[in-house]
Amino acid sequence: MASGEDVTAWRPAVPGVTEVFHAHFTEYAYPMHVHDAWTLLIVDDGAVRYDLDRHEHGTPHDTVTLLPPHVPHNGSPATPDGFRKRVLYLDESVLGEDLIGPAVDAPDLRDPLLRLRVGQLHGTLTRPGDELEAASRLTFIGERLVEHLRPRGPALSPPARPDPRLARDLRELLDSRVVEGVTLEQAAVLLHAHPAHLVRAFSTAYGIAPHQYLTSRRVARARRLLLDGRRPGEVAAATGFFDQSHLTRHFRKLVGVTPGRFAGPASGRVSPSASA
Repeated sequence: MASGEDVTAWRPAVPGVTEVFHAHFTEYAYPMHVHDAWTLLIVDDGAVRYDLDRHEHGTPHDTVTLLPPHVPHNGSPATPDGFRKRVLYLDESVLGEDLIGPAVDAPDLRDPLLRLRVGQLHGTLTRPGDELEAASRLTFIGERLVEHLRPRGPALSPPARPDPRLARDLRELLDSRVVEGVTLEQAAVLLHAHPAHLVRAFSTAYGIAPHQYLTSRRVARARRLLLDGRRPGEVAAATGFFDQSHLTRHFRKLVGVTPGRFAGPASGRVSPSASA
């Protein structure tokens, strides 16, 4: 690999995402090839030029590019310094093959909200243990992509419909699985609801997303165990966090101090403002 070029790839535990691919290329050019998954691409630096279905396209950094499966395309740097990109490969549970034609016709989407959401999802996918948040973000991205490819009206992102009974059912499900957790896909099956509607109903009813609610319940349980004298690593495993660093990140965000500072032997007791 040439100097200045770098690639990172992994498969997250998030249904619908077959691969995450981050790359910086300065000179490398892709030959014509196909994928068996949808390619959702954002460019953070530079630009890419590519051919899709014998038509030339480009990807300036303010667009989202969606390349359909089974359709040949290539790619090469469009600027002297190359390009830095982040890619999600998505399976048909996110987008069906009936959308391939519209995607071929209009692969580059100028949608600031969609661009923001895709970037946020990439950030979430780099953090093991936040799969429920990632799945929630992905379901809204998939919904917005479908709206672009199969428009039904002038407005994207329809307003949330209140559904307090569904929101209560999801809260009770989360309460019953604080430690083991539940995936968005499992919750949708158990509660007979579309994942996007499930997240919207919960957020509308309680003013907090399902993943935020579950995390706050886990942190509350972690506080009690830490005050009982349990060690942070042990507490992380006992409260459903991926590992101690996962606990520390969310604990500091919600409590204002790390788990060790919260009930560490040197401090003995935290101040009321720190434990509020």
